[in-house]
Amino acid sequence: MIPSRTLVLLLIAPLCLGLAVTVDASLVWPMLAVDGAIVFAALLDAVLARRRLVTVSRSVEPGVFSLGRPNVVRLEFRSSASRTLKVDVNEDLFDHAVAEGLPLSVELPPRGRASATYRVVPGRRGQYALGDHWVRHRSPLGLWIRQLRIRAEDGVRVYPDVQAVRAYDLLARQNRENQMVRATRIRGGESDFECLREYTRDDEFRSIDWRATASKRKLITRQYQLERNQSIVFALDCGRLMTARTDGLPLFDHALNSALMLGHVAVRAGDNVGLFTFSDEVHAFVAPSTGPQVARRLVQATFATHAGLRESNVQAAFVRVAAQLRKRSLIVLFTQVIDDTSATELLRTVRGLHPRHLPLCIIFRDPDLEAAVRPHSDRPEAYYQAAAAAELLTARDKLLRSLHQAGALVLDVEPRQLTSALINRYLDIKVRHLL
Repeated sequence: MIPSRTLVLLLIAPLCLGLAVTVDASLVWPMLAVDGAIVFAALLDAVLARRRLVTVSRSVEPGVFSLGRPNVVRLEFRSSASRTLKVDVNEDLFDHAVAEGLPLSVELPPRGRASATYRVVPGRRGQYALGDHWVRHRSPLGLWIRQLRIRAEDGVRVYPDVQAVRAYDLLARQNRENQMVRATRIRGGESDFECLREYTRDDEFRSIDWRATASKRKLITRQYQLERNQSIVFALDCGRLMTARTDGLPLFDHALNSALMLGHVAVRAGDNVGLFTFSDEVHAFVAPSTGPQVARRLVQATFATHAGLRESNVQAAFVRVAAQLRKRSLIVLFTQVIDDTSATELLRTVRGLHPRHLPLCIIFRDPDLEAAVRPHSDRPEAYYQAAAAAELLTARDKLLRSLHQAGALVLDVEPRQLTSALINRYLDIKVRHLL
């Protein structure tokens, strides 16, 4: 029981009378009468408020949350009171999660029901549980605020950003995939005819079928299908450099979200998709395959994998899985390099992959490092920092040029732009028949 503002204000009356007694002793009995009346009313109100009047149930179907996304949680309330209740609710969350919309307030009609929603934004993948409900409402006379702890435990699994995959599916069903990426020709081999369809503004002028256009009396274009049944393998570094956070997520999670999104796109295109994660050893491996269950296998293999404070060994990881990658594949490597030793190891690995495979190296850009090149003050420390940042960027540019010369494709991009840039690079590879 928590005293309400009404009870606190009522207690001011006997306090004032107590001060007045020091001047007029005849006010003692009125003061005691007021004290007794307030105490009696407070005790009576506390007794009346002891009965539990509110029940709460929570719905988190299907129990799968997307990392870094607002995930809706629904609460159902039921009142057994004969009066209207205004209920304030808070929830016990799991670690690395924040809530949007908590605490929330709900007004329950007499013996009625109500519902409310809030959103949970997880900051780390894994298996967790939403905990107890904390409910507050006023007592019948309004002198107390009754606080209830309603025990609850609802398990949830925090997966990578599966909401982006669902959004892509929706756009694909509406034939609007290009809203997710820039205007790269998704359908465009130059030899495999697929079908005729109505001309759109993004189509090439040379693809218009004039005979069909004359027959239909509207512009009709030829659509070509990309080569299918190719192999895409994602290699995700989960060493210490991938623990750096940007936009609220570690680099590893940005890489994993983009890999799952591209994997979904590649499966829709008829390609085989595989994945492995590594640091000082290989942690998970999913052999390349195709079909509707591929995305689920990738998610289940990686949802509890996190970047840790381990030194990555790129070359040893590829030696370990090389025997299982017999078919020529597009190897999409997500990693981060800041020193000469790891840069040399990465170059050696890329040279070993090419020309049997087509390596695509994703090197994350650091906006803070690029901003540090421009000193923001006239202090000597600022110029030293700018010189150090410029030296790191120069070494990074040298690494990118060396990777190009070694036969690798390179994607130099900020984490927030990774997904769309990666999908466009994959589509460009397909159109240009590089794989």
